[in-house]
Amino acid sequence: MSTHSFDLAIIGSGSGNSLVTPHWDDRRVAIFEAGVFGGTCLNRGCIPTKMYAYPAQLAASPAEAARLGVDLRYQGTDWTALRDRIFSRIDAISRGGRTYRAETLENTTLIEDEVRFADQHTLVTASGERIQAEQIVVAAGSRPRLPQVPGIELPQVHTSDTFMRIARLPERLVVVGGGYIAAEFASVFSALGTTVVQVNRSERLLRHHDETISERFTQQARSQWELKTGWELAGVEDGLNGWVSVQFTGPTNTGFSVDADAVLVATGRIPNSDRLDPEAAALDLHEDGRLVVDEYQRILSGGEPVPGLWALGDISSPWQLKHVANHEQRLVSHNLEHPEDLRRNDLGPVPAAVFARPEVASVGLTEAQALEQFGADRITVKVQGMGDVAYGWAMEDSQGLCKIIADRQDGTLLGAHLIGHDASNLIQPLVQAMSFGLTAHQMARGQYWPHPALSEVIENALLGLAVPDSGLL
Repeated sequence: MSTHSFDLAIIGSGSGNSLVTPHWDDRRVAIFEAGVFGGTCLNRGCIPTKMYAYPAQLAASPAEAARLGVDLRYQGTDWTALRDRIFSRIDAISRGGRTYRAETLENTTLIEDEVRFADQHTLVTASGERIQAEQIVVAAGSRPRLPQVPGIELPQVHTSDTFMRIARLPERLVVVGGGYIAAEFASVFSALGTTVVQVNRSERLLRHHDETISERFTQQARSQWELKTGWELAGVEDGLNGWVSVQFTGPTNTGFSVDADAVLVATGRIPNSDRLDPEAAALDLHEDGRLVVDEYQRILSGGEPVPGLWALGDISSPWQLKHVANHEQRLVSHNLEHPEDLRRNDLGPVPAAVFARPEVASVGLTEAQALEQFGADRITVKVQGMGDVAYGWAMEDSQGLCKIIADRQDGTLLGAHLIGHDASNLIQPLVQAMSFGLTAHQMARGQYWPHPALSEVIENALLGLAVPDSGLL
């Protein structure tokens, strides 16, 4: 068994790929990637899903336009052209990144093999090669969770890893799950012409979001595709002509089945730490399998940081968000290069967006969380309908809303939640205010809000909070 030494070893080529800065030009770097170069976001996550979401939004626009007296005709989707356009662009980026690391840079070695820990500074590949490194960064991400039910291995059953590259547009799709991945795929394929049946165990979709938003989104989903709640996947049976029968069970031993030519299972994601044999290095794990890190992103063993071991992204973060992984990468990069000046991971709050129909965006505490932490007497909440401001009124929007939660004593913003048109962009001023300490009234009256832009829904929501006046007109 051969042994090779490196100054830096990076497990994962997603956000971890950006750790290779000019600082390492005269040092030896190994990058491990057993899958497709570039990680989940590029190849089978954030980016390709949004490249589907925008065309789907266009496909769904005739129904919205008809309410306003405009006749738009949707005449179908060329699935092959749509899919190939997306992945010709994605795959080119992935290939370019791989070529750059594997062939162009002299100081980097790309090892395309599974890898596991042998001890805290030794890695072993599936082919038996041993790698020792002074610094090791684990950025191995996460993967879809698959329920262990009969038929889960059938070719008609997909996760988000495989579904976007299917050969043809499904006639009938069963989406299992109620989180953001399930919501986005149900939105996309229902708009493109597929009959979608979404089945979820809980009564509300997006249940980790604020209850007002979750209830509103569930209501909107029911109006666009078939939604069944309170049911759990029991199994999948092979059927005729390439179709399958998807079996569900309820709380009282009741059940039903749905015939479909495709099934998407989107019931959560799990960190890839179990594939790395963390026990061999005595690394600490959370109950859900994530590596435990300290405030500097150092991996812990027995509650203490291991010198030279770092983690970032889904392998250690509960957020499972690319922008969080990118921030952690910048932090780890600094700490690797400046060990005398370690920086803490104290950036907050963390925003998130769901690119479904309608869009959802959130940052900070939900109302329930704020009530639990501060109590009813301390918080103030305002729900502002998008249809109550000029642009929303012009759109005849009756569903979109902005909900803001603040501390009534000093006007500190605690949380913000939007559902509706362009929510993913509208959330950003509130993220900025919360990040830099602007109070609700300062935010509302310390700047101009262009009339009659839809952003006035934020201004009006801020003004509707029972908070101290900042003295600004």
